[in-house]
Formats: sequence, structure tokens, C-alpha cells
Amino acid sequence: MDDQLALRIRLFREGGQVRPEVADFVTAELTALAERGNEVTEQTAGMLTSHLMMALTRLVDGVPIEQFLTDEQVAAELAGHPHAVAGAREVAARAREQLGATLPDSEVNFLAMHLAVLAGQPATDSQPPRTTP
Repeated sequence: MDDQLALRIRLFREGGQVRPEVADFVTAELTALAERGNEVTEQTAGMLTSHLMMALTRLVDGVPIEQFLTDEQVAAELAGHPHAVAGAREVAARAREQLGATLPDSEVNFLAMHLAVLAGQPATDSQPPRTTP
């Protein structure tokens, strides 16, 4: 995780916008994604971070998240990313176990979209160094 993404989490936490246990949960999930070879930076995971922290905080606070139908385009896109869907379901299960927060299916789908985008980002460590002619 880069410094900018860590700053995002710290600002959410220190500003009282998210519960500390939610910030800890999201930080652990981002760390696990990075350990699996994903590039987890402000640029690649900033929106994922904010979305997940706010959704989980609302749920932990007892504020329901409106369930809405995922349109056919999102469903079609997710069909091409089974690992992202499985990963989103695993995160949702851990959130339920650790925080008591049950993400509705529409939120799990959005999480899967974020994970699919993240998985499509090349890891900076695996890129060959650029040379100038």
C-alpha cells in the first residue's frame, strides 16, 4: 500500500467518518490483496477503499444499504471475472464474520467490479525496467 492510500484511510479514521474496526478490516484486506501480487495504491485502489469503508461503516452502524438490481451489463462483465466474484464473496463473508456487516448482493457485485479492475492492473514489481534509447 502506498503512502497516499494509507493517508486516505487515516483521514477517514481520524475524521470520524468510519469506525476504527472498519478501517482496520479494510487495511487488512488491502494488505492481503497486495501480498497476493496486486498493485494496491491510491490510483488503483482508492475508490475501492472508500467504497468499502463507507458501506461497511453504514452497515455496522445499523444503517441499511438499499438493495438494487444489478443491471445486465454489470452481470455480463462479472461473468468474465469469476476470480473477482469469488474474492468479493470471500471479503463479504469475512466482513460478516468479523464486523457483523452483511453486504447486500449489489454491494458484493460492486466490490467484485473493483477487484476485477484491480486484478487488471500490472504489478509495478513485475514490470521490466524501462530503458531509454
